[in-house]
Amino acid sequence: MLDATTAEIKPREALRINPAKTCQPIGALYAALGINGCMPHSHGSQGCCSYHRSHLTRHFKEPVVATSSSFTEGASVFGGLANMTQALNNIFTIYNPRVVAVHTTCLSEVIGDDIPMMIRKATEEGIIPKGKVVIHANTPSFVGSHVTGFANMTTAMVRYLSENTGRRHAQLNVIPGFIDPSDMRELKRMIAAMGVKTILFPDTSGVLDLPQDGRYRMFPHGGTTVEELKSAGDSLATLALGHFTSHPAATELDEKCNVPCAFLELPIGLSQTDRLVHALRNYGGVDVPATIAEERGRLLDAMSDMHQYFHGKRVAVVGDPDHVISLVQFLTELDMKPAYIITGSPGQHFEQRVSEILRDQAPDAVVKQNSDLFALHQWIKNNPVDLIIGNTYCKHIARVENIPFMRFGFPQLDRMGHRYFPCVGYMGGLRLLEKMSDVLLDHKDRECPDELFELVQ
Repeated sequence: MLDATTAEIKPREALRINPAKTCQPIGALYAALGINGCMPHSHGSQGCCSYHRSHLTRHFKEPVVATSSSFTEGASVFGGLANMTQALNNIFTIYNPRVVAVHTTCLSEVIGDDIPMMIRKATEEGIIPKGKVVIHANTPSFVGSHVTGFANMTTAMVRYLSENTGRRHAQLNVIPGFIDPSDMRELKRMIAAMGVKTILFPDTSGVLDLPQDGRYRMFPHGGTTVEELKSAGDSLATLALGHFTSHPAATELDEKCNVPCAFLELPIGLSQTDRLVHALRNYGGVDVPATIAEERGRLLDAMSDMHQYFHGKRVAVVGDPDHVISLVQFLTELDMKPAYIITGSPGQHFEQRVSEILRDQAPDAVVKQNSDLFALHQWIKNNPVDLIIGNTYCKHIARVENIPFMRFGFPQLDRMGHRYFPCVGYMGGLRLLEKMSDVLLDHKDRECPDELFELVQ
């Protein structure tokens, strides 16, 4: 195993080595797949679109569709209007989607293409058929991260589609953030169990977790419909799960359609799921059913049963900011000690919120936004941890330093369970407990001397 990371730490201001993020269009493409009958469209070179599709395909183990404006040297000089016009004509003629969701790339952003003007022109020329919709989000890769791109595209759904007709419907909006289809499916199951009518957007369940029935569907049955996105402007309130991915769209919906919003964090673990259940109860005017209370009790029982294996363990956590914030909260509930907490995405809220969570339990923890895995590895070399939690790219650190590693978040390129088994809610909390205890105890079994190798740990 090649280990080129040095233990000596030197200040780096303008350089990121193995950054803990990827680019905006990937997040925008994923959000667009959460609209029913939507074709994501990359306004830039074909190579960019190919990378974004392949990265998502490797994570979800499902074919991810998207089209491209296929820039060449001519478009780079004269602009991409002709490419966009031809692309929209081809898309509606050949694939006939209900929605085209355009996201930009570095090249189209640098040359300054005016996407709203292109959409208006295509509409006036009849290239966009009646009843079809084209939306767009600006997603330059040199700003933000895939988290920013997801937030921008989700906000574009509100900007282009949501309407306030003056009538209030007995429903809530839930914006779930950048989570797997399994998590979105679990959220819908919990909400349905509570008897609350909601519009979840975007929703990739039924899109990127399809059963194998021998048929290929370019536009699967899943995803939030255009009618639901329009109706979101008449909802009683919006529950936005995640500061970075969901709060911008909720704010836009409030400003555009006067739909009040509750800003929550991802329901990972006990207390964050409690907050979601409490919000659903208050805004939906319902009681918490026995089935949900029983799920909470099972999670609490497992936390108590496994406490001895988690107590005091030092943990390094890497991932998207919304995921990491909620996971760190859960780790403190298990009396674990988060030691290094990083995200590759920018935003001061991350450091402030994590430091607030750890103020009493782990005040010396290193918390860094816009950081990278090279820095994390250096910290671990100087002061090791008992567990690493993060995406697939952390496996190199775990192997070199012989540290238990639990895969969590995006991307997971070498495992498959994440798109079927949730991490959110009480049941998701149980799965996280199982995964953590498995890697910790497997490592103990593997490393302990023969005289300490016990049948029961």
